[in-house]
Amino acid sequence: MDIKHYDIIKSPVITEKSTLLGEHNVFTFRVPLKAAKPEIKAAVEALFNVKVLTVNTLRQQGKTKRFKGHMGKRSDYKKAMVKLAEGQTIDITAGA
Repeated sequence: MDIKHYDIIKSPVITEKSTLLGEHNVFTFRVPLKAAKPEIKAAVEALFNVKVLTVNTLRQQGKTKRFKGHMGKRSDYKKAMVKLAEGQTIDITAGA
């Protein structure tokens, strides 16, 4: 395993919606803003030993929040939804 792959896949996204997508072999990960789809595909295949069919990405704008009367902005981030081949799965709750 290459260190670069760990830099591409920051963390899994554990939400109600992403958990429901897991039933359809779609898993969601947080990735760097500059990560490209082929890099994400290669990283998931190398780290989890699975076959990736498609990668969809979205860039999430950071929310504007108020903290003790001062306005601030959360960082932007990118999410990648990875669809796996039939019969393959990733157990992201196990903490591989």
